[in-house]
Amino acid sequence: MSKQRKLPQRKCVVTNDMKPKNDMIRIVRNKEKQVFVDPTGKLNGRGAYITINEDIIKQAREEKILEKTFQVAIDEAIYDELLELVHEK
Repeated sequence: MSKQRKLPQRKCVVTNDMKPKNDMIRIVRNKEKQVFVDPTGKLNGRGAYITINEDIIKQAREEKILEKTFQVAIDEAIYDELLELVHEK
């Protein structure tokens, strides 16, 4: 009998659904209030997870959810980078 490892769950900031960490993309705000996409999941700073789905990323852009989450202005390039990551997967 082998033990199965429990997959870490994270909550999407857009849908509030709990999903496996592998199905999400991490976005990070550092101390200098700069926001980055963190595909490794290891950068220092406050992190938020968003589901890897084009419609959800577009919803986050329209409703300015990341701006509300991090309390800073988010560059449109962040959303473009997220959409590129969706098309890669």
